Amino acid sequence: MKGIFQKLTNVVSVYLALVSIVGSSLFLTQYLLTFHSINWSLAFTFVAAILLLNHYTILLPPSGNSLSMDSAIYLAVLFVFGLHMTLSLLIVTSIIYALYNKNVVWWKHLFNFAIYSIMIIGAYEVFILSGELSGMLTFFNVASYMFSLVVYFSLNVLLIGVFFLLSASENLYQIVQGMLKETISSYFITLGLSLILVLLMQQQVILGMLLFLSVAVVLSVSFKQYFELYQEVSQKADIDHLTELYNHGYFKSLLEGEIKTAKATGQPLSIGLIDLDDFKKYNDQHGHLQGDRLLKHFGAELKRNAKDVFTAARYGGEEFALLMPGKTEREAYHIINHLRKEVNDHYFEGVEVLPHGCLSFSAGVIQYNRDMYDSSEVLEKADQAMYFSKTKGKNNVCIYDANHVLSKTFYNHKEMELLEQQLKIFLSKDVYTYKHSKRVHEYAIEFSNHLNLNANDQKTLVMGALIHDIGKLEIPREIINKKGKLTKDEWEMVQKHVTWGREIVSTNRQLHDLLPLVELHHERFDGKGYPYGLSGKELPKLVRMLTIIDSFDAMTTERPYQKTKSISEAMDELEKCAGTQFDPELVHEFIKVISENPALNENPIQITI
Repeated sequence: MKGIFQKLTNVVSVYLALVSIVGSSLFLTQYLLTFHSINWSLAFTFVAAILLLNHYTILLPPSGNSLSMDSAIYLAVLFVFGLHMTLSLLIVTSIIYALYNKNVVWWKHLFNFAIYSIMIIGAYEVFILSGELSGMLTFFNVASYMFSLVVYFSLNVLLIGVFFLLSASENLYQIVQGMLKETISSYFITLGLSLILVLLMQQQVILGMLLFLSVAVVLSVSFKQYFELYQEVSQKADIDHLTELYNHGYFKSLLEGEIKTAKATGQPLSIGLIDLDDFKKYNDQHGHLQGDRLLKHFGAELKRNAKDVFTAARYGGEEFALLMPGKTEREAYHIINHLRKEVNDHYFEGVEVLPHGCLSFSAGVIQYNRDMYDSSEVLEKADQAMYFSKTKGKNNVCIYDANHVLSKTFYNHKEMELLEQQLKIFLSKDVYTYKHSKRVHEYAIEFSNHLNLNANDQKTLVMGALIHDIGKLEIPREIINKKGKLTKDEWEMVQKHVTWGREIVSTNRQLHDLLPLVELHHERFDGKGYPYGLSGKELPKLVRMLTIIDSFDAMTTERPYQKTKSISEAMDELEKCAGTQFDPELVHEFIKVISENPALNENPIQITI
């Protein structure tokens, strides 16, 4: 929360002020309207209980969210003693918290107080509207209690969810879904405990409260021990036992989280991949036990240099990965290169047999940008940069540059033949899809040349265009060749071809760069496409190019479920959908390609078997 509060926008400030005013106004109005004398000795007993429960919270794995059972007391008092007593407890405990936690700014206390006021008053009003008054909880009126509890927690989710909506880049549905995933169990626990406390207090207030507090404290201690055990086991699962660095799986989860943050904030994020030079030679010369000691030594060097600069992990074998949030690729390069020189200068037993006469490594660096599809693409390109540093004689650090990795990445005849063979399978099932893929492939060549894409991006677009519909192999022949309109179920099956295509292509590691084009070519610029509803620059540039090419060819080619458009009609349709379905800048450039190349208007595709 601290990081979020430090980046408050004007809109968030207005929202905080509005909630604070509404909550405080509701409190004053309801407190005066429901005013009556209360038993203050009993009230301060409840206050002490609330303060105690805020000290003995329940820690919930996996994220360590703490569950305070003060809501259980507020709700129980609300149902048994009414609104005025509950609001009295709220104002007294809020003042005590403010005095005790002076390091917290006043408006945070006010905002928290306002939220509790809205939740308590909302639950009470629903309780009254359902025809109930404070009194005995029975089987026949339990529904009123349950409905009030649901309203109480729904208001909590809504008020906090809107705050995060205004503070972050996610939509309200994603935020509420995330909150419920993290807190739904705690809501149910509090709901059940509040009803239990109501029953106890209806029999004997003080004794019931003491029994409840005893159970709550025991639960707090037990859950704390359970959480500490969970953390210990979880940490062991995330740590490589030899180097005591994070392992491959945990690094990937950290990377995915940092990518989401980089997308939301626009902050730079760099990744480095390191491979120890000639480690096999060292192993062969000195044995695996000594090789393990070398890996452990290098892991210790990474930990010593990490500090707050980077997070290090053993990526596999003699490969290591560094995660550097907030660092540009140039900053990351200098950090890793400094590390390389330090490693060179620190002697380790037996390294004199290595070609450089010292311990050395080759590293690749890449900075994440929005055109990258996912963490796999980021790591793949970092790996390509690392490979290039090895080709330069090892003991090097290289920043990813598509023009520097051609020897490894530029498509060749063998790769194209492989894709062609897979594509020709369509001939036995759907000649339309085969022809369509070949035409889209030709358009992709012209479009990539027009935009002067680097060789690596051109390879990815051209090969991805050729195989983008490969998932349609999983669709039954009678559906894919159906002349009439598809039913709802049939259309849902057709939409799944992007997911099936990803599964097919992902089995070949050499084709992983094509995954975004296969999986996302039916996404839209306005976020109304499938399968994920990504929008704008969330979609990689090559995907945005392919969606235009794919749709243009679909419009200008005879197909079972759509009338054919002329070339000019299709270009008009592209312009009409620019900014909604398609990237407007790329639409403009693609129309230039078609207009300036009459040969493309004829779709000159020859089928060779």
